Amino acid sequence: MNSPSRRRFLHQSALLAGSAFLTGCNSPYVSRRRVLGANERLRIAAVGVGGKGWTDVTQAGATETVVGLCDVDAGRLAQAGKTFPGAQRFVDWREMFDRLGNQIDAVTVSTPDHTHFPPSMRAVRQGWHVYCQKPLTHTVWEARELTRAAKVAGVATQMGNQGMSRAAVRRDAEWVRGGVLGSVKEIHCWTDRPGPWWPQGLRRPADRPPVPKELSWDLWLGTAPERPYHPAWGHFKWRGWWDFGTGAVGDMGCHLLNVPSLSMDLSGPSAVEATAEGANDETGPLRSHVIWDLPARRGQAALRFHWYDGGALPPAHLFPGQAYGGNGVLMVGSADTLLTSYESLPGGGKLRSGRTAADLKSIPEMFEKYPDTEGAHYQEWIRSCKGGPRALSAFDLAGPVTETLLLGNLAIRAGQRLEWDAMAMKVRNLPSANAWVKTAYRPGFVG
Repeated sequence: MNSPSRRRFLHQSALLAGSAFLTGCNSPYVSRRRVLGANERLRIAAVGVGGKGWTDVTQAGATETVVGLCDVDAGRLAQAGKTFPGAQRFVDWREMFDRLGNQIDAVTVSTPDHTHFPPSMRAVRQGWHVYCQKPLTHTVWEARELTRAAKVAGVATQMGNQGMSRAAVRRDAEWVRGGVLGSVKEIHCWTDRPGPWWPQGLRRPADRPPVPKELSWDLWLGTAPERPYHPAWGHFKWRGWWDFGTGAVGDMGCHLLNVPSLSMDLSGPSAVEATAEGANDETGPLRSHVIWDLPARRGQAALRFHWYDGGALPPAHLFPGQAYGGNGVLMVGSADTLLTSYESLPGGGKLRSGRTAADLKSIPEMFEKYPDTEGAHYQEWIRSCKGGPRALSAFDLAGPVTETLLLGNLAIRAGQRLEWDAMAMKVRNLPSANAWVKTAYRPGFVG
């Protein structure tokens, strides 16, 4: 960053540090939201246009107007500019928000996990609608604060767990809500991540290769603690490093909980514990098994939620004779057990009892169904931005689910069972673990 820009953003940070943005108090929101008709086009600013960000901006831009593109990688930014020549380009999202201001109606945020919260929170406070990739945030505190802020601002939101908009996923959730499983006592989710997808169980390399000429490293680092560039935490590999990513739990958890989160309340666990192989203070583990205890609540029995990654699988006896596959979900109830996945299975989930979709036609439809295209998830959000029904993965659902999942990483890092006070947002029995609930931001970067 050049010196005047850095001074300006340091000044912004100082002003905001004493505001409700960081303290959690209610304060006036600067709403620039305009009311749109169903046929009007949203004016969208995209924060991150590479990787999944490319999918996000092209899907949203298929029907709406992209007015701003931002990416810290000059090559990716230039490529996106060819598709959206009318959009202004920026390397710093803060400058884009400042410069475009009243030209923005909605924002997509598609950056590494550690930089989801700052632009999303700023956009919410401006009264702009937000589509943010999963996991919603990098820390538990951020998930709680962003969820609260979106509710106060009344903006339309959606997390990027696209499978939730698949018809089969929604039908599976209707089965659960319709009582097909009876009382759900256990949930088991598993994934083949990190595996061949990205490395974990690493130590920080000592060499210092040069920063690629197209990369604005200081801006990529953003709120994270200062460190030199290295390709070990470059494109996509950042997922395994605690300073930037949330490991397999964060990457796949918000996908695999699509059916459970649509059919029951997964917020407010009372405790979480984990066994992990290869975890350290830098990266996530090679594999882990995490268990959350969720207390009984109105209309829902107490349950245990199990997570497995790195190739670990749930016990075979939960669904005899069935191969589990690389990614999946088992919901174990008093009356039946459902095997499904983050996009469901062809034709819908499988029941241990052998009952089929044809046998369950009487279960009421509760959710709108779309053709199974990735664009459906974006269009549901866009429709919500224009005054339509709330998107199903809006932050009031996505935030608490993200919060619960990220507690699993606290248990992995702590290496012991943690007793959780959900109301106070604190670990009761290991105060040192609270340092991971809300992390410090690097000076000069609004958090």
